[in-house]
Amino acid sequence: MSDTADLVVVVVLVALAPMATAACARWIPVPTVVVEILLGVLAGPALLGWIGRNGDIVNDLSEFGLVMLMFLAGYEIDVPRIKGRPLTSAAVGWGASLVLGLGAGLLMTVAVGGETMAGVAIGLALTTTALGTILPIVRDAGLLPTPLGANIMAIGTVGEFAPIVAIALLLSGRHPGATVAALAVFAILAAVALLLAVRPNPRWLDRLVVKTLHSSGQLAVRLAMVIMVLLVWFADELELDNLMGAFTAGLVLRLSLWHAPGDLVETISAKLDGIGFGFFIPIFFVMSGVKFDLDALLDKPGLLALIPLFLVLFLLVRGLPTFVLAGRGEVAGRRRELALFASTALPLVVVITNIAVENGYLSSGKAAALVGAGMISVMAFPQLALRTAGDATGTRAEEFDGEPPGENEDEVLKDR
Repeated sequence: MSDTADLVVVVVLVALAPMATAACARWIPVPTVVVEILLGVLAGPALLGWIGRNGDIVNDLSEFGLVMLMFLAGYEIDVPRIKGRPLTSAAVGWGASLVLGLGAGLLMTVAVGGETMAGVAIGLALTTTALGTILPIVRDAGLLPTPLGANIMAIGTVGEFAPIVAIALLLSGRHPGATVAALAVFAILAAVALLLAVRPNPRWLDRLVVKTLHSSGQLAVRLAMVIMVLLVWFADELELDNLMGAFTAGLVLRLSLWHAPGDLVETISAKLDGIGFGFFIPIFFVMSGVKFDLDALLDKPGLLALIPLFLVLFLLVRGLPTFVLAGRGEVAGRRRELALFASTALPLVVVITNIAVENGYLSSGKAAALVGAGMISVMAFPQLALRTAGDATGTRAEEFDGEPPGENEDEVLKDR
């Protein structure tokens, strides 16, 4: 099929995904992201063959969708709410996850006589948390303003950003000294950008942003894209993963709106969500399904057994440290929910396995097993957590059906 035909099919699937999600909700709640991936598998070369894996247009849009996902994940971070104990616990927990993940990955590869780098790739994939994927679920469930939501945000922030740094150090193939130097330069650039962001904006700029907010000018959205593209470009020029630049850009934009009125921030957030979750991000997830190597996974029946093994490892590597560290403090009674959210992984699993397969570290079948486990984690772990997290907002668990709170529920949350 031509690139244009691939694009048409992908866009149609993107539009169908929310409707399919709503239809599935009658029997089982399934996140839209999982439906998008499954539709990609269905329409991809593994089954119907409606979409090819190598189309330039859809692949470029998919890469931009991943960048937007990381950008919006960074934008969602409320730094004042996560600093202190939530962020410290999240950092300590990720450090423990890194040790456990690398240990588990290396043990698996040594047991079958595999290469060390395969174990490193598997270990890093096990340390990730899908912040960009779970935050919309947490937000729609009304948990984001709660202490539980703040801790989920902190765990996801570290679980998404720290693995990106680890990818640069361990999987880039560059000399470690050159990578550290590049990271240091990027850290300086990011620090300067963050310091500039917290300064009040010039009044003329604020007035122009407000004036063009509902016109064709859309200055706020255009400036947001400039920030994102510039920091992604800086990261790319330093031969670092562009996701590092995207995540940092989201933080910079959030801090630049620090002094803005709440209704202005909500309007800008809605516009960015519309661009990201309305078009580009779903394309990334659909194409992740298209590229899912089902044939390689089914070629060796033993690979299917790796999927439940990887699911258990997600829980042990990410969930166990989170469960233990949440034993004290305001979310001590929410340890199980935190552990389940922390164990949810997918976007960076796709990134890490793609890098590992391209460099010959990991076989396509094992990569598919890891991605398959990530898909199941996104579908199962947040829903299990939401079943018991309902009373965190004073709402019954069964009311969390994936839909945003109604007007009355919003008022209750504001009152609390």
